[in-house]
Amino acid sequence: MMPHVSNPDSDSFQWLEDVEGEDALAWVEQRNRQAEAQLQDEHYDPLRDALREILDASDRIPGVTARGEWLYNFWTDAEHPQGLWRRTTLESYKSDAPDWEILLDLDALSEAEGTTWVWHGASVLRPEQSSDDVPGYSRALIDLSPGGSDADVTREFDLHTRRFVDPEEGGFYRPQGKGGLGWIDADTVYASTDRAGPQEDTPVTSSGYPRVARRWARGTELEDAEPIISVAEDDMVASAGYDSTPGFERHVATRMLGFYDSETYLIEYHDEGRRRGGGAEDSAGSLGSEPEATLTLIDVPTDLRIGFHRDLIFFAPRTEATVRGVVLPAGSLYVADAAEFLHSHVHEDGAGLLTPLFTPTDSTSLQGITATRNLFALTVMEDVVEHVQAHWRDDAGTWQSRRVLSAITGSLSVAAYDARENDDVWITAQDFLTPTTRYLGSLAPLLEGNTETYELIKQAPERFNAEGLAAVQSFATSADGTRVPYFLIGPAETVQFAADGAPRESIAGPEPQPTVLYGYGGFEISQKPSYLPLVGKAWLERGGVFAVANIRGGGEYGPRWHQAALKENRGRAFEDFAAVARELVSTGVTTTEQLACRGGSNGGLLTGNMLTQHPDLFGAVVIQVPLLDMKRYSHLLAGASWRAEYGDPDTADWEHLQAFSPYHQLDKEADYPPVLLTTSTKDDRVHPGHARKMTAALESVSADVTYWENTQGGHGGAANPEQQATMNALIYRFLSQRLGLD
Repeated sequence: MMPHVSNPDSDSFQWLEDVEGEDALAWVEQRNRQAEAQLQDEHYDPLRDALREILDASDRIPGVTARGEWLYNFWTDAEHPQGLWRRTTLESYKSDAPDWEILLDLDALSEAEGTTWVWHGASVLRPEQSSDDVPGYSRALIDLSPGGSDADVTREFDLHTRRFVDPEEGGFYRPQGKGGLGWIDADTVYASTDRAGPQEDTPVTSSGYPRVARRWARGTELEDAEPIISVAEDDMVASAGYDSTPGFERHVATRMLGFYDSETYLIEYHDEGRRRGGGAEDSAGSLGSEPEATLTLIDVPTDLRIGFHRDLIFFAPRTEATVRGVVLPAGSLYVADAAEFLHSHVHEDGAGLLTPLFTPTDSTSLQGITATRNLFALTVMEDVVEHVQAHWRDDAGTWQSRRVLSAITGSLSVAAYDARENDDVWITAQDFLTPTTRYLGSLAPLLEGNTETYELIKQAPERFNAEGLAAVQSFATSADGTRVPYFLIGPAETVQFAADGAPRESIAGPEPQPTVLYGYGGFEISQKPSYLPLVGKAWLERGGVFAVANIRGGGEYGPRWHQAALKENRGRAFEDFAAVARELVSTGVTTTEQLACRGGSNGGLLTGNMLTQHPDLFGAVVIQVPLLDMKRYSHLLAGASWRAEYGDPDTADWEHLQAFSPYHQLDKEADYPPVLLTTSTKDDRVHPGHARKMTAALESVSADVTYWENTQGGHGGAANPEQQATMNALIYRFLSQRLGLD
């Protein structure tokens, strides 16, 4: 038995979980000073300034959302680190110097209100939701976070006057917390909030999310708004929303039971004029005594995702599911006429009702579903390389399909221009060494038997010198024989030699290079090729190699790839990552002393386990905003919502959880490589106590540990470009110092 440092029954460092506690913050301040003294060397300022220049570059491609004649964008730069919400026309956007109308200046707002406001998004009122007093496109619900935390506020904004609507004058305002508001019409919203109403004792779930969704009318108190749907305290969250698409209006409520399980209900209002819900609590989760809103459950398995688009309902199962007698493979996509499906008898055979649009293979997975007015554009990944498949109905109602946008290379992101109005799409393409390119395309010609069209709209410039660099894909073999893809980016002769697969001892090759191996491996999130401006400037440009591992737990091969590393099988993700690390050494890309690993959040759990399980594989370890104490994680902030991913430590699951709980696997006699831990005081998703306690435990065994905590920034670790540049400069100075890249 290893002499472990931390005892799950007696946590001597638990006092560091007191986020804003005086003693805890004094501890943080001392370690921040030590980290900055060590890492802010003569190379630090030039690197930070170079990264800040990239983050603030005025020739970045602005992302936009179309509403009516306007394209809306949120923008940060050197003069506006907190950002500007602004808009322009499509014609202007296509030009080299668009004419932007400024709607909201967050830097000015932050200064005026004494709060560092971080943008979380906006929802603009549609014309079909308008009233005589509040016309369409005249109001927005804006989400703002103080300091970058997940908890935020929602404030109603007048787009004509460019001012917030005073709550004292009837403006919608949701106080700080987790949740949100969504338009029903100009005077009514759905509200998910952690504010308790008169009938609730516990307004939030054990994960910290709202238990109740309400229908809230302008001019009334939020706490008095009528409850529509609720969840149990140990479920995850309740929500409701309204699709105002003319001719296809729907009220939909969701009970999210866990991270991967939910129930979907259609809401029918019997007295639409009163704009109310209610009723006695029943199996559907509605509240009150005599309901004016009826909630009808869509009877499908809870781990099957449901979506609506116009007259269609679609189904995306995480595991194999049977719907109306039809077996839907895991990771597939099926579609049906919504009215026919919802109004037919639940026991009727669905063989002629459900149509498959995508069925996965061993090498393919569905990565994205984009709906335009008349088509679906599916982003499909094959061995971590993406393409787009369009699906539509012909005049006879028969589904047709075609591979589209084949001439556009790289990782592809497809988004509808305005799914209610047309079949236009934004296409964003990039890869590790090619900057982002944006196109505006139209899929409408497919409906007439012609080929889709697209035009180049924006091309971002290079942010680092990629001359002599290459990006290649290779595969490692995990402990159980599974083939694990990974990407190598770095000097061409180094990465191409490694991709050939010849062991170092069998043939002479380039000199090994300092290498950073990045991974995530959780929550079915895929790590696909994307342009790396900060990595390129801080690491690749200086001769380093960067590797990205597509390990199990991610979504590169769909749900099966994710589920292979759930709960008691989590170790497979770590085995995959370790296999890639060994491959990098055996093929001569690097040496153990020159190899580091880096990951954040769930990826921080990954690199934390590399530290404790495989300290002999790495010369340095970077752990960012991590989960590390798997005994207490479900009791900290949003941790309870991840029990579906890892297991419940308060049950027999602790038997497998403790095996990958880095905080409990530290060995007093082990020889650990240098480690850097970073987190944020304002992170209200993954508790900063994880990183703090792990640092203290490492210090107790005299490990070489460096700790830095940003006082703002939320789960992303930074609240603005300046903080992002600072955090990344510190990380890359640590890596350079430890791996010898200077």
